[in-house]
Amino acid sequence: MRNQFKGKDFLAFKDLNREEIEFLTDLSLDFKKKFIAREPHDYFKGQVWAALFEKNSTRTRNAFQRAAADLGITVTYLRPDELQMSRGEPLKDTCRVLDRMYDGLFIRTFGHEIVEECSKWMKAPVINGLTDIAHPTQGIADMMTIKEKFGKYEGLKLTYMGNLYNVCYTTMIFAATLGMDMSIVCPAGIEPNQMLVDEAQKRAKVTGAHIEITQDFEQAMKDADIVYGNAEYSMGQTDEEITKLKKAFEPYQVTADAMKMAKSTAIYMHCLPAHRGEEVTDEVLESPQSVIFDEAENRMHSIKGIIAAYAN
Repeated sequence: MRNQFKGKDFLAFKDLNREEIEFLTDLSLDFKKKFIAREPHDYFKGQVWAALFEKNSTRTRNAFQRAAADLGITVTYLRPDELQMSRGEPLKDTCRVLDRMYDGLFIRTFGHEIVEECSKWMKAPVINGLTDIAHPTQGIADMMTIKEKFGKYEGLKLTYMGNLYNVCYTTMIFAATLGMDMSIVCPAGIEPNQMLVDEAQKRAKVTGAHIEITQDFEQAMKDADIVYGNAEYSMGQTDEEITKLKKAFEPYQVTADAMKMAKSTAIYMHCLPAHRGEEVTDEVLESPQSVIFDEAENRMHSIKGIIAAYAN
């Protein structure tokens, strides 16, 4: 199946079908096995990729750089303030220059239209490391974690609370695609991206998944197999916006008592960084139910799988 990805771009789950998403997850799990067994997998030795980060990063940057190193890829880290983009050079010009020099581009940025623009002007594969509506390398890592813990996707219930942003939308698409129920706990007045909700509901009709957006925290937590937390606000939002969001999400904090509403076998996931004492308590993050560091490690393996599938 790799040949159908080779040389293409990895931008969002909405662009992929179930078979493709599961293939990338299984390929990533295979790379994790190689890593644990210390089996060399520098299949792309000699390639040089550019890494453009317009947002700060701990997990995404380090996961990409280690993944690339293990695959034999040399990375050039690019900061926007060091590029002529900061002086107004059009993105299409930057992309066409990078395309002449690199074998691929890994980009973490703001609007999703930016990665789509890069894709338009580059022949080399473009890998999305995060935009406002998609975080697909996180999505593959999350699916890896769920499969490791449960051995399946279908029939599970995932309850999500946190800002309606890239991780929420990515999780919503893969849950609907794989037949997982998902309850998104969201305060009144905060509206999701309707295009992505419609896409998720279309996929859910095929798989039988139930995708809902609710204000009922207790009902959403009931029978949850996976409790997925996220920050109440995102990078780049104003102090005023952050204050409003923190107040709106306050009733949905995940505490040890809240976890008791879910199944006794439930796991707690979080893409990190977590604001301890805000969306989740320290007690939950440090509990045996927490799999946040398994999830973080899987970012490295997910990126290996994705690069291996899409690299020329």
